[in-house]
Amino acid sequence: MERTDKYISPLSERYASGQMQYIFSQDMKFKTWRKLWIALAETEKELGLSITQEQIDELKEHQNDINYEVAKAREKEVRHDVMAHVYAYGVQAPHAKGIVHLGATSCYVGDNTDIIIMNEALTLVKRRLLSVIDELARFADQYKDLPTLAFTHFQPAQPTTVGKRASLWLQDFTMDFEDLEYVQSTLKLLGSKGTTGTQASFLELFDQDQEKADKMDSMIADKMGFSSCYPVSGQTYSRKVDTRVVNVLAGIAATAHKFSNDIRLLAHMKEIEEPFEKDQIGSSAMAYKRNPMRSERIASLSRYVMIDALNPAITSANQWFERTLDDSANKRLSIPEAFLAVDGILELCLNVVSGLVVYPKVIEKHLMDELPFMATENILMDAVKAGGDRQELHERIRELSMIAGKHVKEEGCENDLLDLIAEDPMFHLSKEDLKKTMDPARYTGRSAQQVENFLKQAVNPLLGKNKELLGMKAEINV
Repeated sequence: MERTDKYISPLSERYASGQMQYIFSQDMKFKTWRKLWIALAETEKELGLSITQEQIDELKEHQNDINYEVAKAREKEVRHDVMAHVYAYGVQAPHAKGIVHLGATSCYVGDNTDIIIMNEALTLVKRRLLSVIDELARFADQYKDLPTLAFTHFQPAQPTTVGKRASLWLQDFTMDFEDLEYVQSTLKLLGSKGTTGTQASFLELFDQDQEKADKMDSMIADKMGFSSCYPVSGQTYSRKVDTRVVNVLAGIAATAHKFSNDIRLLAHMKEIEEPFEKDQIGSSAMAYKRNPMRSERIASLSRYVMIDALNPAITSANQWFERTLDDSANKRLSIPEAFLAVDGILELCLNVVSGLVVYPKVIEKHLMDELPFMATENILMDAVKAGGDRQELHERIRELSMIAGKHVKEEGCENDLLDLIAEDPMFHLSKEDLKKTMDPARYTGRSAQQVENFLKQAVNPLLGKNKELLGMKAEINV
């Protein structure tokens, strides 16, 4: 029966996928702890300590069947989560209990697990981001030739195309992908550094054998699927790592926020709308409304992630010397919630992009309402060719544009600039002559070519390079 008498995070209840929730679950965490303890024991055995294969086999036998109740009961007594789980593991593997966690400090399991979990979560975010990029690329290509009114300062400006505008969103997402790939490529394990990062306890275990102590980290990293460990550390890995990771997530959130804002503005103009289901209710009071709730939710979650990026930065700045525990409670919240929120954001982005509804007739109407103003440069050139004076014609077009603008703004009339110019003898241009300048394609420049080039040179190679990741199911490495 569902519990309704305690707080449940909306991130797990409403927004994040089951896949991302599993990555930050207790099962993932404590199974990884046990895998790390096995890797430590195997490494110590291979380096000559008196650990038997039977002990390691016993640990492996119980790697995934965690006795949570025993661990919880023990933690109430000792007030230490790692030692509670060491004890619980020993209960299940009594012949191996004496070598569990040998020489290690709590951060051996805690910090290495944090890195492993962040790496898994980044891989899932990468898949989500690739899917958004893939769908957005299709949309940009489909509408690369459709002229639309562009805006600067949210004022009508020289036309662009719907696909070109989408390529701006797409470019930001590809930049986020590049940042994610780089930061993920730099992740290393903490390894087994001991209480202050000096490996003193392991030197003692190996009778001051520097070579064996030196080999430990690389051997553990290899067993855990990493290429290396950070070469130096205090008791913990540098909290700068968390800052870099969450900054990538905040960058994705910023891109998604900008995208969602543009969709909301376009929905207001009735040019482009996010998907709206047949039985969906837009408003509890106004039945006709089609509120852009998905885009609004993207913006809302994105703001949360962008602000959350302050947490690891402040935590990193406040670490004292080799270790201080005021990072722990903050990390338990800020890191998982950043990932869970971004997971939800990207799922929403994919839903919106894959179902965008475009209204070409509305787009054309808005464009044609403003195009006479934007066509004045071409009209000026045509009038000069017909024998007019460039400076005099420029001043006259400015005056007529002000008159037409007044008709539109103050009187609510249609844009009559072309009529005003056709009626003015200075221009020697008929209404038919002027209509020839109203082809929107004359004013979109290289929009379509830019989209084609961008897709060909940047987006398609990125998708091609990652096609296996794009198509694979989420498989969490435990």
